Amino acid sequence: MAKKYGMIIDLHRCVGCGACDLACKSENNTPEGIHWAFHKTETYGVFPKVTYKHTPTLCNHCEDAPCVRVCPTHAMHKDEDGFVVHDPSICIGCKSCMLADPYGVIFYNKEHAFLDYATDTSSVVKGATFSKKELSDKAKAPFPNFNAARGAEGYEAVRKKGAVEKCTFCNHRVKAGLAPACVVACPADARIFGDMNDEKSKIAALLRENKPTVLLPEKGTKPKVYYIRNYNA
Repeated sequence: MAKKYGMIIDLHRCVGCGACDLACKSENNTPEGIHWAFHKTETYGVFPKVTYKHTPTLCNHCEDAPCVRVCPTHAMHKDEDGFVVHDPSICIGCKSCMLADPYGVIFYNKEHAFLDYATDTSSVVKGATFSKKELSDKAKAPFPNFNAARGAEGYEAVRKKGAVEKCTFCNHRVKAGLAPACVVACPADARIFGDMNDEKSKIAALLRENKPTVLLPEKGTKPKVYYIRNYNA
């Protein structure tokens, strides 16, 4: 049976620390203002009876992905493992995928990512702190915390101006037998990733034992990111 990868986020375990967000940025070289892994917060009720809800968000890698359907160049596509991925080299920046995406998890690069690290020679305190260019030069990289391994599998490590980007479920790590960076970084083990078609896997067991929900089920996209329990369950 073919593998069917998915992710569970246990909202009872999640403490909203943001470790997943940071791990994603470090792993995938995402520019400022672009968050493959992020969250939404909601507050209900009237003081003093107030309920706060923190929901981590990322690409849902939908089985019926509207972003894939509308992409005119097939830059947005599904790979052999069923991940919804993007090829920046053939992206024309039309934003059709962003308009079709009901979850708001696809981002557009208005400028060439990290270009300021190649050009900005100003420093906060002259003679005492490094400029962005000096930091980049010393790191011998496009920017100080650059992850060169991210581009080793063919995906542009630093995205160009005018292209979109989104979470890939860290498909480069999964192909190497590793879990996505956000899963590894979670201190509360709130994220569970695996093959849902493997009945012996942890994710399959949790899906059987709980009543999972998905974001915007009325859209009919069949997301593969599931949420179980809640903070006060």
